[in-house]
Amino acid sequence: MKKRTVRIGLIQMQCGPDAAANLSKAVMRVAEAARQGAKIVCLPELFLSPYFCQSPHDPAAFRTAEPIPGPTTRVLAGAARRHRIVLIGGSLFEKAPRGKYYNTTPVLGPNGALIGVHRKVHIPEDPLYHEQHYFSPGQAGIQVFKTPYGRLAPMICYDQWFPEAARVAALQGAEILFYPTAIGTIAEPVEDNITGDWQAMWRNAQVGHAAANNVYVAAVNRVGREGALRFWGGSFVADPSSRVIAAAGAREKVILADCDLERVHRLQEAWGFLRNRRPEAYKRLTAAQAP
Repeated sequence: MKKRTVRIGLIQMQCGPDAAANLSKAVMRVAEAARQGAKIVCLPELFLSPYFCQSPHDPAAFRTAEPIPGPTTRVLAGAARRHRIVLIGGSLFEKAPRGKYYNTTPVLGPNGALIGVHRKVHIPEDPLYHEQHYFSPGQAGIQVFKTPYGRLAPMICYDQWFPEAARVAALQGAEILFYPTAIGTIAEPVEDNITGDWQAMWRNAQVGHAAANNVYVAAVNRVGREGALRFWGGSFVADPSSRVIAAAGAREKVILADCDLERVHRLQEAWGFLRNRRPEAYKRLTAAQAP
């Protein structure tokens, strides 16, 4: 049976206060993944710094924002070109024209060119996740990028909770959904937790996207304690039948997984979830407001 296999690499790392050191570590880990045969490599969300959105007001964070293309994407482009890989650059704090700021994933091709960007669509506003104070929501929606190694849909952290986003990516032909992430739990809870096991819910939601759309899902998180949050890592890859084929614990690690992209199309045909949809029954998805 025909196969079209690509090895992907996820860089699970701890992110300290020195941006240059974080970038250097990221580039080193990317090289490690490439040496082991990875052709697509993904970094975590906002990997250049600790997760500053724990505070609703951090003026210093805005001074770290940069344009795309910019200094960091030039370094990432060099790494992509050097190793002949597709590099999904986690996400960066993007300073855009007209005073806009975004949480943005750059995608670099094997020649170092910027294939495109995804600006985080869903922006959380919760205790210790005050992202609406920093980022505007991306207006381009969910995008799929055709690369030499497969059709990829990068989304960012909170985007991973929304089945609509995963389905839109699959309908556009995505074979792998990549979710650069920064998610953890409160290190010292001060009240009863009514929201359940966050890590289990996080993983289950994304494994569900793999099952419902018959695509590969690759989620890459950071690790370590930062302020009031403990980032659990747990990066993983699920295949189009929802089987987890690679996973990490709570330490820094390069995760590798071999993905047969032909299997995406075979399972989509076998299960028929995409062709048997009834879009006329879903109009409330775009019209309804949350209760």
